[in-house]
Amino acid sequence: MKPNPRSRARRLAMQSLYEWQMSGNTIDKIIGDYAVGEQIRNVDEAYFRELSNGVAEHSEQLDQSIMAYITRSYDEIDPVEKAVLRLGAYELKFRPEIPYRVIINEAVELAKTFGAEASHKFINGVMDKLAAELRGIEMQAQKKR
Repeated sequence: MKPNPRSRARRLAMQSLYEWQMSGNTIDKIIGDYAVGEQIRNVDEAYFRELSNGVAEHSEQLDQSIMAYITRSYDEIDPVEKAVLRLGAYELKFRPEIPYRVIINEAVELAKTFGAEASHKFINGVMDKLAAELRGIEMQAQKKR
C-alpha cells in the first residue's frame, strides 16, 4: 500500500529533521531544499512544513519529555531515532486530533524504514510512555471500549 500524503509528510519531515540535527543548517533552509523537486510530490506540504518547523521550534521541550523515558544518555541516541522521537512527541503534544495509535504506528514504521535493526522496539517503548503521559485520557477511553 502506498503511503498517504500525510505519511509522506512525516517521512520527509523526519528526513529534514535528521539533516537539521546533523548539518547545522537552519530548518528554513532545509525545508526550502526539500520543498522543490520530486520529493515533495504527493506530500501534504503544509503538514511537512508544520512538523519540521514545529519540532525545530519546540525541540528542547520535546527532548525534556523524551528524556524522562530513556535509560541512556540522550546524546547516545541514534540521530534517526532522535528525529523520529521528536516528530512523534510533537504530534502527541500539539496535534490532539490525531489518534495516539496512529502517531505511534507512524513512528514505528519510520524507525523500521530508516533506523537500525531493533530501533522500532525502542521507539515503540518510548512512544507508548509518552502517549501515556500526554494522552492518558485518550488511552483510558480506548481501553474502556
